[in-house]
Amino acid sequence: MASFTKSANSGVVVHPAAYTRPSRSDAGQLAAQPAPGKPGAWYVWKCSTSGVRDGLYRPPVWIADGQAPGAAALPSPAELAQMARKQLRLPAPTIAVNPVGDQLVNLPTWVWLSGGWGPVSATASVPGVSVTAVATPTSVSWSMGDGSTVTCRGAGTPFRAGNDPKASSPDCGHTYRISSARQPGQAFAVVATVHWTVSWSGAGQGGTFPDMTTTGEAAFRVAESQALNNGGR
Repeated sequence: MASFTKSANSGVVVHPAAYTRPSRSDAGQLAAQPAPGKPGAWYVWKCSTSGVRDGLYRPPVWIADGQAPGAAALPSPAELAQMARKQLRLPAPTIAVNPVGDQLVNLPTWVWLSGGWGPVSATASVPGVSVTAVATPTSVSWSMGDGSTVTCRGAGTPFRAGNDPKASSPDCGHTYRISSARQPGQAFAVVATVHWTVSWSGAGQGGTFPDMTTTGEAAFRVAESQALNNGGR
């Protein structure tokens, strides 16, 4: 055990003292408990004022190495990582589609996310230590409204002028086989769910958090294509 000495003319001084193991009666009164993996020692406060020594008893306290006496314990890297994760602001998906406007039965529909596809980070710090959490989008699950689900490994490929309108998207699309005429609002409710992996690093440590998700919604009207009959003319 070590002790602190405090007087009216001096600050707190730490000096060696005989080590004693806290008794069972003291165990329930200890001001703090050792943090796993953090070196430190037990200390007891020794107060001397106006000729009275040890007039005020304070229970033993565990102080980690490098922590100032009486200072609040600094958060661990893992605790800072939790703070950083809470500060992440993930963008909501913005859905884009081709054909623009109504879709047609049996004509390939291209879907993609316009913007917001990339890592997002946030950092939490205390003096001397910083931890950063990074969320990275990995895939998108599309609920197409007709009972079909499409999983894409990226944001999808935007349709460009000059592309064959009858061609399917190379990585993210769907072909409707029925119209949306019988649906509420005569449109299919489409939902895009982005899956994010979240990792953290700092102070020589690192780890991962459970995946996070963000969602975007849209309504797709799907019409039956009408064949023209000009009577052979």
